[in-house]
Amino acid sequence: MANAIVTIKIMPTSPEEDLTKIQTIAEEKIISFSASKEVKVEVIPVAFGLKSVNLTFVMDESLGSPDALEAELQKIPGVNSAETVDVRRAVG
Repeated sequence: MANAIVTIKIMPTSPEEDLTKIQTIAEEKIISFSASKEVKVEVIPVAFGLKSVNLTFVMDESLGSPDALEAELQKIPGVNSAETVDVRRAVG
């Protein structure tokens, strides 16, 4: 099987949420799910002080869909939603 590059967008419940805490917990869950050693994190301004946390990582396609991971990320305190926004097959 090949590897897939996945990006998940996490939206906090409010601009006051601690994004560092959310990011740390999310990275732990991603590493546990995918066994990926690296997670690229981007904090992106959305509107009116609200920012999203976008996490990009590599996972083996044999793990299937990242839907189960999304469900786990949505359980993090302060998270409004977690959505897979991009999945690509890694070539090379």
